[in-house]
Amino acid sequence: MKIKILLFGQLKEKLDAGFIEIESMEDSDLLLAKLKSEFPVLSDISFRIAVDKILIAEKVVLSEKSEVALLPPFSGG
Repeated sequence: MKIKILLFGQLKEKLDAGFIEIESMEDSDLLLAKLKSEFPVLSDISFRIAVDKILIAEKVVLSEKSEVALLPPFSGG
């Protein structure tokens, strides 16, 4: 099964896509390692991971139904 990962801001621009799909991972730490391995450009960009619309700060268990998004720093006004 694959996980769909939504991309925003400069991540979307660098990967030239609104989303990417990778094989399902057990948790967010494994997902991050896999993403940085498959997409080396991600190692040079600061971003946060959101799972099911919640920003995470530590390892989270993922399921095939998890909604994952990569969010670069942003500001607004």
